[in-house]
Amino acid sequence: MSPAAGAADLPPSAGASTLLVLVFCGAEVFSMAGFALVPSLLPRLSQDWSLSATAAGWLGGIFFLGYILAVPLLVSLTDRVDARRIYLASAALNGLALAGFALLGNSFVAALGWWWLAGLALAGTYMPGLKALTDRLPAARQSRGTAFYTATFGVGAGLSYLWIELTQRHLSWPLLFALAAAAAAVAVLLVSLGVAPVASRPSPHDRATHWRLVLGDRRVLAFCGAYFGHNWELFGFRAWLVACLVWNHDRLADPWTAMPGVVAALATFLAVPASVLGNEGAHRWGRSRWLRTVMPLSCALALVVAGASDRPGHVLVPLLLLYAATMNLDSAALTAGLISETASDRRGTALALYSAIGFAGACIGPLVFGIALDACGRADPAGWAAGFVSLAVGVGFGRWAIGRHTQARAASGR
Repeated sequence: MSPAAGAADLPPSAGASTLLVLVFCGAEVFSMAGFALVPSLLPRLSQDWSLSATAAGWLGGIFFLGYILAVPLLVSLTDRVDARRIYLASAALNGLALAGFALLGNSFVAALGWWWLAGLALAGTYMPGLKALTDRLPAARQSRGTAFYTATFGVGAGLSYLWIELTQRHLSWPLLFALAAAAAAVAVLLVSLGVAPVASRPSPHDRATHWRLVLGDRRVLAFCGAYFGHNWELFGFRAWLVACLVWNHDRLADPWTAMPGVVAALATFLAVPASVLGNEGAHRWGRSRWLRTVMPLSCALALVVAGASDRPGHVLVPLLLLYAATMNLDSAALTAGLISETASDRRGTALALYSAIGFAGACIGPLVFGIALDACGRADPAGWAAGFVSLAVGVGFGRWAIGRHTQARAASGR
């Protein structure tokens, strides 16, 4: 019997719940095999296609534009149909987009289209996967299940950076995209075979009412604003990390920066313990208090890295890794907080809004970094410093937004 069998009627046992989390986390890792392709290959693609930093920023950000255009429809739909169905269709679309990039993405314009489609596919796998998981877990296990699932995003991204770094010198970039497309097919198989469908549960509210209730909830809006700032910082950092290390190594050759993809993978892997521990910290010290503490810490470290961006690798890389860990202390705490404070019958709509606003930040972060880099000089330390300052601006906005959550909770009497 599959781990989800009977989930619609009876809460699964602890063992079945653990197996269910493992299936979804494993599928997430495979579906994200291609996640770091463009960030890792950005120096090569920029050179091949003679891209400015702003154009490269668009290529990095277009993925998330596809995400935010699709996520309001796909994730809100999970309040009316089994999220597993949406996940499977979107994981298949992800494989198609990666295969299309491999075969037809031979110019900047074509690459924009295929990478946009891959981002659209992520809209139907990441949060719908979380919704499919939490719909099948008892309430007592949802927060930690959410923490492990969202932390696995970092595992998938880190492995993506790692395998690309280890193979890109030996394989053509179209073949790398083809391999990632094959991994997406594995994700489809895992969920189709390991998670049984459940009957759709009709909601007492229509779609328009769901959106009206969610948009009128100031607590939900506060989490959305904080997630916007978090993703601005996180994905701006990830989009430009490899390029920054390549630039630094060209200036000051150092063993620490000789394999930038490995550093990027380590930075991304650090998201996993940081995210899980961050959620535990939120449980222990209170979610609002925790978030109001760790987000300014991340902002301060962004400014430290900005000042050290031209330092040798043995100085810069440890700072980057510390910063990478710190910026993820809020991730799972934010998502678990939204889920715990939203009624189950409109949770999909809340996640749709949360994702759309949050990943708008993921789209803006790489672009603003690129604009700052062009404005202050791509070959100049001031340009890279300006880019990291832009990340501090993003998380600073997130800290302001989560401050509104405390006010909203006080107003609601919760």
